[in-house]
Amino acid sequence: MNLAVIGTGYVGLVSGVCFTLGGNHVICVDKDEDKIAKLKQMKSPIYEPGIETLIEMNLKEGRLQFSSDIQESVRRSDIVILAVGTPSLPNGEANLQYIESAAADIGRAMEGYKIIMTKSTVPVGTNEKIRQIIAANTGYPFDIVSAPEFLREGSAIQDTLHPDRIIIGLDNPALEPVMRELHQGFTDNIVVTDIRSAEMIKYASNAFLATKISFINEIANICEKVGADVTEVAEGMGLDKRIGSSFLQAGIGYGGSCFPKDTKALIQIAGNVDYEFKLLKSVVEVNQGQRYMIIAKLHESLGSLHGASIGIWGLAFKPNTDDVRESPAREIIEALVTEGAHVKVYDPIAADNFRQQYNHPNIQWCAVAEEAASGSDALCLLTDWGVFKDINLHLVSASMRKPILIDGRNVYSKEQIEGTGLEYYSVGRPRMGGLSGYSPSVAGAV
Repeated sequence: MNLAVIGTGYVGLVSGVCFTLGGNHVICVDKDEDKIAKLKQMKSPIYEPGIETLIEMNLKEGRLQFSSDIQESVRRSDIVILAVGTPSLPNGEANLQYIESAAADIGRAMEGYKIIMTKSTVPVGTNEKIRQIIAANTGYPFDIVSAPEFLREGSAIQDTLHPDRIIIGLDNPALEPVMRELHQGFTDNIVVTDIRSAEMIKYASNAFLATKISFINEIANICEKVGADVTEVAEGMGLDKRIGSSFLQAGIGYGGSCFPKDTKALIQIAGNVDYEFKLLKSVVEVNQGQRYMIIAKLHESLGSLHGASIGIWGLAFKPNTDDVRESPAREIIEALVTEGAHVKVYDPIAADNFRQQYNHPNIQWCAVAEEAASGSDALCLLTDWGVFKDINLHLVSASMRKPILIDGRNVYSKEQIEGTGLEYYSVGRPRMGGLSGYSPSVAGAV
């Protein structure tokens, strides 16, 4: 099949590249000519393991093209995939200006029948608006399909090629064989629904996963007060098949381009139909507060942070990506700077992106992880990159002015900490102090 993918962000670029592996011919389209120029040189605008290898392979084999000409790309395609961004408006609603603009461009470019497939995350009812916009700009027939993506940054290629399921929302049953053929080889677990249900499945899925994260973080906060270990609690819970073990890792909360945006959007979707989504509001509130646990533990260990040197490991919202959107690190570092701390930061991939969004004279940008730790009064691990998991903690401890490690992702085990001399704080687990064993953080305990 001949496909045009509008938008070359995570969803569009990964989807486009992966569809070529099924023998399809794909044109990835973006109005940003600098981005297209880099892609033609086989340079990805996003950090995603394996993406540049696939771009190079499919460009050379002639199955993949990049273009800024949406009209020509639409004309040459049987299926046009909408994969543009839907960022949050100040009130939490999804900003649909890019979707609406692309829909109008598609309508104006059509010279025959097309299938329009929406992969962008859009509020329920948006595909009906897309239909109206396209119809207002063309006299040619077309069909609309909703096919929301469920990829995770850092494992996006694997998630696209081997998904748990594929959701296809359509109102023309004749399209089902075409959609199954397009997705053949990815999975046989294809769920066909009406369009509005497909739109809702995406939001409901992300909201539920965010709920699991906030729930286990609340359990972690209770564990700290009663002397329990949340990792053991989560393991015991996860063995129940009704619950499952995924997304039960306590930490400093979720971030990125999906969960924060989609939870807020779903709250607004509910509000627009006069329903207050109390549970999801609490999920968002818990997540927002969880990141400041790092600041509270710094106060507990150091007292005043004015003039303190604080090392930061990790700026991306998760490992294996350079995405810093809604990263907990942003608000944590801003809080440290506000309190007068000197902040030494390191991230193996995301430092440049973070620096473009936030910089301050009190921030020192470090070239290696050890530099951020050396001479610091405390070290905070905010992203669980592999480089941090494998580092020699004995050397890290010896290099610090005060050997205090606050692990916001529960990366290290008791065995890794013992004997290092580190005063170790984690999330929902008993504190370890110096060369001693565990010290339960029970309320009232010393």
